[in-house]
Amino acid sequence: MKTLFVPVVLALTLAACEKSAPPPSAPPAKQGAAAPSPPPPPAKELARIPPKSAWPFLEAAGATPPGEAFDPSAVMKRNYYVVFDASGSMDERKCSGSERKIDVAKRALLQFAQLVPPDANLGILVFDEQGIHSLVPIGPLEPATLRRAIAPVAPGGKTPLAQSIREGYRALTARARMQLGYGEYHLVIVTDGEATGEDPRGVVDRLIAESPVVVHTIGFCIGDKHSLNQPGRTIYHAADSPQALEQGLADVLAEAPTFHAAKFK
Repeated sequence: MKTLFVPVVLALTLAACEKSAPPPSAPPAKQGAAAPSPPPPPAKELARIPPKSAWPFLEAAGATPPGEAFDPSAVMKRNYYVVFDASGSMDERKCSGSERKIDVAKRALLQFAQLVPPDANLGILVFDEQGIHSLVPIGPLEPATLRRAIAPVAPGGKTPLAQSIREGYRALTARARMQLGYGEYHLVIVTDGEATGEDPRGVVDRLIAESPVVVHTIGFCIGDKHSLNQPGRTIYHAADSPQALEQGLADVLAEAPTFHAAKFK
């Protein structure tokens, strides 16, 4: 019995030691070898990682702040916002035959509104003798509504392009919040002169750097030497006749945007 007892006790003791001993450590990595990748986060954590976006407001916790409207039926809509120059120089008749430039530009804008697809949004801002003001808020628009709104606009005042572009950018940003940043966004500037006061290039630089908004400028009777003519950054049309002005606005609808949904992936 004694000879059997000792080996059995010894075997049980060794087995217990093997169970309690810590697992052998992994051999040290070879010098120059890449460290092993950390395990992926759980699915719930992945869902909280924000998508990459060109709109600053999407970098916040929520794309739509409390109280902000969201339009799920129009999330991929195209949006056009026109900054319309009705400054004092638009009372001239240069490049417009026997008509005033303001009358030619009004007619071109009405024609543009008729060409905008019915499922797109259109808004108009004007600067004239009354200063900068919204003519038509951005949204679905009937040409008849624009006709009534633009009829009383009279030329006068200066050319505050910088502030007008800033206001247009705000309007498009508000629309982008309703569409969670998806869709197309076009700022269309119709002007017959350079800015007075603040240089608009700084505003355009910020707009291009932090948003997918495409900037189009139709320079009416001013050639192509304009501060907003920035090849590779903005789209510029020189319009030296009523027909060229109408065509420049029509081309806005055909020009490809720089925004793609892939930016959000």
